[in-house]
Amino acid sequence: MEKSHVICIPFPVQSHITSMMNLAKILHFRGSHITFVNSEFNHQRLLNSRGPDSLKGLPDFRFETIPDGLPPPTDPNATQDIVSLAFSVRENCLEPFRNLIYKLNSAKHPNVQPVSCIVSDVPMCFTLQAAKEFGIPGFLYFSISFSTNACFLHLPNLMQRGLVPPKDESYLTNGYLDTPIDGIPGMKDIRFRDLPSFFRTTDPNDAFLSSSIVETEKTYNATAWIFNTFDALEIEILEASKSQLPLPPVYTVGPLHSLLHQIPLVGSQSLGSNLWIEDVKCLEWLDSKEPNSVVYVNFGSITVMTTQQLVEFAWGLANSKQNFLWIIRPDLVVGESATLPPEFAEEIKERGLVSGWCPQEDVLNHSSIAGFLTHCGWNSILESLCCGVPMICWPFFADQQTNCRYVCKHWEVDMEIDNNVKRDEVEGLVRELMEGEKGKNMKKKAMEWKKKAEEATSAGGSSYANLDKIVNEMIVRKIKEE
Repeated sequence: MEKSHVICIPFPVQSHITSMMNLAKILHFRGSHITFVNSEFNHQRLLNSRGPDSLKGLPDFRFETIPDGLPPPTDPNATQDIVSLAFSVRENCLEPFRNLIYKLNSAKHPNVQPVSCIVSDVPMCFTLQAAKEFGIPGFLYFSISFSTNACFLHLPNLMQRGLVPPKDESYLTNGYLDTPIDGIPGMKDIRFRDLPSFFRTTDPNDAFLSSSIVETEKTYNATAWIFNTFDALEIEILEASKSQLPLPPVYTVGPLHSLLHQIPLVGSQSLGSNLWIEDVKCLEWLDSKEPNSVVYVNFGSITVMTTQQLVEFAWGLANSKQNFLWIIRPDLVVGESATLPPEFAEEIKERGLVSGWCPQEDVLNHSSIAGFLTHCGWNSILESLCCGVPMICWPFFADQQTNCRYVCKHWEVDMEIDNNVKRDEVEGLVRELMEGEKGKNMKKKAMEWKKKAEEATSAGGSSYANLDKIVNEMIVRKIKEE
């Protein structure tokens, strides 16, 4: 029997590319031919960061591109505006994606079958239309938590009840953000402020909110949903949603990077996904530090802040007197380069290192890392949990507010920094993380979650078993086609 030919297409931002790449490598190991589809813009960024030969791929793991529909940014290394990108791919990408499938199906490559399955990131669910046209299964991959997705599933009900959107700007400061939200079965102790940031718009005709309802409805047409989470982590919301909503089959297969560690990668380990050049020298610096003595600071690939916020974080870290590794992207500060005060560099000489980008999983796995100051992106949370590393969170955008509530309230591995960041608060939380009783308790909880993640992704675990089901479904459908 020939290999199934699976197209994997992520939403074209760093965190989604990384997550989809992990899934693609696993499917490749399990016997699928993979065509990984990047945007033309990100394809060039990957070549710039990883070298001209980095996307040559393997005989059975190839790279293709489609345009994202946006004009190229003036800065070739800048992160594109997420909302503009989301609208653009919905409106402009179906036709080039359809043409790509025609091209792949007509190519005369030995041992490469026509496309037999599509695994698409949720914001790219235009691919479901293509899957229908070509008569092949279309799986949707969610690189967010199931809890965040549940917020979108119940958005029409929240709007009907008048909870979303807030009536006007005063609702963002008058205490309304602390309103309990009780309309999402399986989600407990959730306040309005814990819903995805898109829900805070005060425009009742907000285009993104309206389109989110339409796009969420489309996801029900998928062959199945694949989530980068694991059952033990979100059991209540998973069970409630499956029992009360007419969902497609839901497969939890996370944490994917942990599942990836269970298999011997042959060839595909060289396939990377970082859009920035990684500074591996930071690992040598970590080697010089004592175990559990360093705070890792990284606000991800999308978060931006003001110069004032950057300075407050800087002096909070410096005044904590703790060792830290801080990743600062060139575009971290809104509208200008991220520049730290010269006296800051003098203050942190031996105990602080600032770098541009890094291999995050390697850093979190390092014995010197004791805690993680993070934006609360889903990839970062899962990686931190899998390494048994407690967190301090500063949520910025999208799903990060929902994630933060769960890691703080439900999983008890996190403390939150106020959005209006002050150096004294940063200093205090870093000290508590590294030296305090709460920090010790969070570390204990993080180690418990690490064990549960390992159990889920080991042979016989829930995520491992769900991966088997996905692969079998792809194979069975291909046999039926033949």
